[in-house]
Formats: sequence, structure tokens, C-alpha cells
Amino acid sequence: MQTGRAELAPGNEFSTRAAAEAYIGKVCFKQGPPMLIGAELEWLTAQGEPSASAPRPQLTVLADALGSYAPQSISPDSPADPLPGGSRVTLEPGGQIELSSAPFGTAAELCERLLADTGRLRELLDTRDIHIISASADPVRSPQRLLQLPRYRAMESSFAGIGPFGALMMCNTAAAQVSVDAGVDAADIAARWTALYAIGPALLAAFACSPDLSGAPPGTWASQRMRTWLRLDHLRTRPPVHDWSDPITGYARWALDVPLLCVRPESAGVVDWTAPPGATFADWLCGALDEEIGRRPTRDDLDYHLTTVFPPVRASGHLEVRYLDAQPGNTWTVPVHAIDALVSAPAVVAEATALAGSTAGRWSEAARYGLADPEIRTAAVALLELATAHAATPVAAAELAAAAARCREGHAPTAFLESGGGA
Repeated sequence: MQTGRAELAPGNEFSTRAAAEAYIGKVCFKQGPPMLIGAELEWLTAQGEPSASAPRPQLTVLADALGSYAPQSISPDSPADPLPGGSRVTLEPGGQIELSSAPFGTAAELCERLLADTGRLRELLDTRDIHIISASADPVRSPQRLLQLPRYRAMESSFAGIGPFGALMMCNTAAAQVSVDAGVDAADIAARWTALYAIGPALLAAFACSPDLSGAPPGTWASQRMRTWLRLDHLRTRPPVHDWSDPITGYARWALDVPLLCVRPESAGVVDWTAPPGATFADWLCGALDEEIGRRPTRDDLDYHLTTVFPPVRASGHLEVRYLDAQPGNTWTVPVHAIDALVSAPAVVAEATALAGSTAGRWSEAARYGLADPEIRTAAVALLELATAHAATPVAAAELAAAAARCREGHAPTAFLESGGGA
């Protein structure tokens, strides 16, 4: 990876594709000792009663409830203060509310702070009779986009030709995401990247708990949430990671060849962000879109484009694990501890990669069948047992051991909790 400043032409434009690739490698894979962990939690929201069948809250009511913590997407003049534990509140297009934690040195501190911020969020929303629902897919309501931002308008338009999955993903799903540092050097980054992809299908199945999604075509899926991602724009959501000898250069080349989702105009107040159909960032970079867009892309344009790619693991300076369903109640701590343990040391990373070797790449089977697939279930149990052995605290070890036992019995998280268990 090149660590020097990418060559920019006058006006902050990239002079060559190679310069843009070098820039992506630098900003998406920051090198250094892996010490930090973070998480993002999403919930469905409902007004009036704690049920997914209740109506979505109005944005003005949400903004009023959140006060100075409200994101500027619904309250432009808000300072968007972080909650006391360091988490920031954001909103998804369908009114799903999200907490994005600060990065912490241990998973235990992360969970403690995020649990406190979750409690504070509930208190704020309770003042306006708004409830957060721990469900990773909306089982009753039709998709409804509340946020009218140009980004989401362009996204909705781009995904409209694929069928219902774009609207469902945007408005009717919720995830639990875990972020870890990329790695100490290029070799370490490659090992951690490979591991997070290899273990993905097994962990997706282990934490799949979204069998019901209103508006989805017929079909039985353990994770309807992941189904929506798998049925979206494949060029945007499924990078060919198995063909990459080096994830840093592979990711950079792939990102430039992903079609533009939207183009932010230079003039403020312009609401049409529609991108030329099928055009990639590389097309824009080389001048093929001069007539349609009227300018070459800048570094800010590339930074924004990188937020519109949605692979199962996204490189954002750190590595962002995006394949986990939102978990029941506060059991999102379990996948946080699992990811933390499985990347805790190079030897553990290598062992996890080996344990998941037979199920690596089996995303569709994991999302469809979950733990009902014997091979995927075996890999999930083995990974959770490995995580238990390398858990950072006794509390984390107990949660992970319970999750391994649940998976061994083939129970999804929701079913396990309803039967009286806990993780």
C-alpha cells in the first residue's frame, strides 16, 4: 500500500486512476497496531406502542424527542451532540434509529458504554411515546421512506429496477455492525480481512433472526435482512474477494469500477443527484462523463462514493463487519464479543479462517437456511467455541459459550430467548 499523499491535479482532482487507487488504499486500510473496536446498532421505531405493527414516528416528533442529540438529517440546526457514552444518533431512511459508538480499547468498555447510551436513547424517545423495536426485519409494515434526502432519493431510484429489495433494505431492515482496526501492516491486514470474510457465512447463520419481512417475495429465509442485500446491485454488494491476492489493491480497483449511486452537485440546494445509468467512478475519473456531469471528480467525491459501496465487510479505515442481523434485546453484545475474540491475535485469526474454510463464500445458503445447514452449523459452533476460548472476560466467555450451545441445538437467537434461554 502506498502511504504517501495521492497525486492530485489542480482543483483537488485525481490526475490518474493509479493516484485514486493509492488514495483508496491509504484511507480505507489504515495501518497500525489493532487496538480499537466499535459497533453500530439499529432498531425499528414505532409510535404509540412497542410493537412493529404500530405506525412509524414522524420525523418532527423524533427530532423533538432527541433534542440536541438529533442528527442533522432531521434537524438541520442541531449540534448533533454525542450521547454521554460517546455514541452518536443517526437515522435510516425508513425511520430506523441507529447508535454509532465511539471506538474503545476493549469490547467490555464498548458494551458498557453502548448499553448505557441505549438506555438513554430509550429514555429520550419515551418522552414522546416512541419505542425502539429489537427486530432485524419489519414483519408487518410496508416499506415507507421517511427521509427525503437527495442521497436516499437517488438510492431508491437506482434500486427500483431490481424489484422490492431496495426499498425493503432501506426502510424495513436493521443490523448490528462491528468495526475493528484493519491491522498492523499489509500482511496483517490481509489475514484479518480474509478471516472476516471466511467466518462471515457461519456467523451470519449463527445470528440470523429475521425470518419474516413484510413485502418480501415468497420464500423461507433465516435472514430476510441479508436476503435483501444479496438481491441488490451485485457490483456494489459482492466484491470478488476470492480473486484478490492483496485486499488493499483489490478493494481499490473494485471500488472504482462500482457504478455511481449518485453524484452530489457543486451547487447547494440541488436535489437531483441522479448518476448517469451504469457509469462507474472510473468512467468519471477518465473523462467519459464530462458531458453528463460537467466536471471531473475530486477527493471529496471519491470519499462520498466509498460510502455508497456495501460489501459484507467494508474498508473504512477500519474493517466494518456488516453481515449480522440486529439481535433481540441487548444480546448484540454476543456478536461483538465473538468478533473481538476471533481477531484477538494472529494465531486466532489463522485458526478461525481454517475452521470456516469449508463454508467461506456460502452467503446465500447461510442467509436462506441458517443453522439448518449442517456444515454451516458445525462451522458456527466451532467458531463460537474458539471465541469462547479467547474471550477477553469471563462475562464474554459465558455469553459466547451459551451462543455456541444454542447453535449446536440449531436454534436462532429469537427462538432461543423465547424458549427461556439467554445469551
